Amino acid sequence: MKQNMPSQSKPRRREGRRAGAAGFVALAGLGLSFGAPAAAAGQEDKLPPPEGWLARTDHGGDGVEALQEMPPGWHVTTGPAGIFYHPETRAEGDFRVESTVFLFDPEGRNEGFGVFIGGADLQGAGQAYTYLLVRADGRVIVKRRDGAGTSTLLNWTRHEAVVTWAARGEGAATAKNVLFVEAAGDEVIFGVNEQEVFRTAREDSMWTASWD
Repeated sequence: MKQNMPSQSKPRRREGRRAGAAGFVALAGLGLSFGAPAAAAGQEDKLPPPEGWLARTDHGGDGVEALQEMPPGWHVTTGPAGIFYHPETRAEGDFRVESTVFLFDPEGRNEGFGVFIGGADLQGAGQAYTYLLVRADGRVIVKRRDGAGTSTLLNWTRHEAVVTWAARGEGAATAKNVLFVEAAGDEVIFGVNEQEVFRTAREDSMWTASWD
């Protein structure tokens, strides 16, 4: 199965007190599984990620067909769920990360895509991060990964903020959503299109650790 997602992300540092946790902020998606027009998917042939970028599928193995620059963002083609990130993309203290995602025709599939923060040991057995996903049907979820296991902070919930494929607008080729995660003080806020969908204590979504 091949999927496509062009997106752009931008972490923004906010002035404020420094907290005791830091980590990777994502410039890429989790659980990517988008439907792509066959012609578009066929043009890509195991293209390598841009310099410095790393990819990891949830269950190991080579599941990334392509991760390439597509101004103003990236174009992702993948099979199984996974994460994509640049090891130098880190933030601490108060910060906000945004990702603008354009979903192509999912062709009936309903997989999640989104952003993650708080990454630790992302290439090791103890990988850890917290992630926000949305789906083409307008639902959102917030979860944590700890090694091989995950825990749910917010289960799949329909939210009016998400632009669904069906509601993308007449003649639109994609459904556009802007996902954000904002760490401010002792809280972390997860949202879509400038609407909050969930918030939790910073200590529940960030880790203090070393990153490889």
